[in-house]
Amino acid sequence: MTNFQAQKEVVQTYYAALDGAAGDSVEQAMAGFVSPDYRWRGYYPFGELHGAADVAEQFWAPLKSALTRLQRRQDVFMAGTNEVDNHESTWVVSMGHLMGLFDAPWLGIRPTGKIAMLRYCEFNRVEDGKITEAAMYFDIPHLMVQAGQNPFPPQTGAEMIQPGPLPHDALLFDAQPPEEGEKTLAAIDAMISDLGQWQSGLPLEEELARNWHDDMIWWGPTGIGATYTIERYAKQHSGVFRGAFTDRSKTSHVCRMAEGHYGGFFGWPNFTARPTGGFMGMPATGQAGDFRVIDIYRREGDKLAENWIFIDLLHFWKTQGVDILERTTGIGG
Repeated sequence: MTNFQAQKEVVQTYYAALDGAAGDSVEQAMAGFVSPDYRWRGYYPFGELHGAADVAEQFWAPLKSALTRLQRRQDVFMAGTNEVDNHESTWVVSMGHLMGLFDAPWLGIRPTGKIAMLRYCEFNRVEDGKITEAAMYFDIPHLMVQAGQNPFPPQTGAEMIQPGPLPHDALLFDAQPPEEGEKTLAAIDAMISDLGQWQSGLPLEEELARNWHDDMIWWGPTGIGATYTIERYAKQHSGVFRGAFTDRSKTSHVCRMAEGHYGGFFGWPNFTARPTGGFMGMPATGQAGDFRVIDIYRREGDKLAENWIFIDLLHFWKTQGVDILERTTGIGG
């Protein structure tokens, strides 16, 4: 692991230009920072887009028109090399909320004229001073709930505007000790190894205790919700999820990195699994579906303490034959 200050500066400058742009100027703001072959991955209904023009036209310009006076409120900012490609590439990660006044419809979601917050996390790959690819994951159902259009039945966890890390120390604009990032990545890898098995022979709470603090917090997406402590996480999500799915594939990531006490990963998809039990109040289809996920972690000591999760549930349910967005708003993706 090395110093990532140059890559961080590229993304910070890019965000300043992008966040200050509106309407037709969004593409121009992006074009100065992204490569001609820029690859952007976004949650349903956007999918994969290419080039500044497409991303500006399809995502950023409509969002900025809907959420006026848009602010980027970051809780995490970090950078690191990618363990998946043997640390050849460098990625810069930003997580937080995009806050604005919800003044016009977006994706069929009704405006409220009030403050609205879109949870987001973005991984940006920086090469030779340009952003060459990105994964921009965002919790659309969370915005729908704020607009009074809850697309899901009651969830097992808690619904809320999610705060940043407990220590409020995750805006890593300055360089961090490399050994701390290495410890964080090791803790994440150990957790992934246990999670990928599902059949460790240990009771679920004992399995989780190998890698998590007892007072861990799992900040899950709308539709599942947040939960606190190993006991409640096991009851309110992990056990429920394992009971609902079988044939979970091995985990696959595009990027997995860490800096300081923070780290995370994303996949496209991360894994597939087949619903054979009811999940999120919907019946099982028996048909395998993709899970596109971003996970961000905070390490405390040698275990994980907090986890922010973005799951493209709209995409997953689309693979199961249900267009949640269309069903709720009347507008298909």
